[in-house]
Amino acid sequence: MIFGSIGIIILVIVIILSSLKVVNEYERGVLFTLGKYGGVMEPGLRIVIPLIQSWERVDMRIKAVDIPSQECISKDNVSVRVNAVLYYKVEDADRAIIKVEQFNYAVSQLAQTTMRNIIGEFELDGILQQREKISKKIKEIVDKATDPWGIDVTNIEIKDIELPADMKRVISKEAEAEREKRAVIVKAQGEVISAGNMAKAARTLSKSEGALHLRTLQSINDISSDQSNTVVFAVPLEILRAVERIGRKK
Repeated sequence: MIFGSIGIIILVIVIILSSLKVVNEYERGVLFTLGKYGGVMEPGLRIVIPLIQSWERVDMRIKAVDIPSQECISKDNVSVRVNAVLYYKVEDADRAIIKVEQFNYAVSQLAQTTMRNIIGEFELDGILQQREKISKKIKEIVDKATDPWGIDVTNIEIKDIELPADMKRVISKEAEAEREKRAVIVKAQGEVISAGNMAKAARTLSKSEGALHLRTLQSINDISSDQSNTVVFAVPLEILRAVERIGRKK
């Protein structure tokens, strides 16, 4: 009799302890009573009656889900591999459990298919240059589709775009050609400016008597400053005539 009473007491204690559940501050519990929805359990110590009630724990924090690299075909039929990261959080714990099975997996799959569809709407240049626009478009579609599940998509970021090896070589050649084109343009512009300055200097020297001879002597002086240089100087006829005129004046 005594052992029977002790056994009943132990059984009651075990049942009570097993019925006590702790819900953390960042969690919510979805309670079911005999299979029917029984409400959302707030953080704290809660009681769940064994065999009669069951519950699902839902993490309410923002989650980061890696979207695996996807083979996508651009609008101009170029194959690219794109991967991204998705940030979302559960707004309504009850809908996340009742409306969809394994909401984590469902959100990931939806993001993958949406990303492939959106990438297909852009040409390769647009994919490479408009990542932010593509990410925003994917977010809007996924966020709208997951609203009935009680899930809020906060952000989607494209991490990497991988191109085929032959396409990388083509883009590299295009970039090299563009750099060469800019270099030729800059060089031509510099030559135009240099020619204009030389023409202006020539006009100035031609208007001043003896200026050209002084410039010639200055150039000779600059060259002769280096002892390793050998200077062969041919005296222009104009210099001889200028010296002749100076002699006559004396």
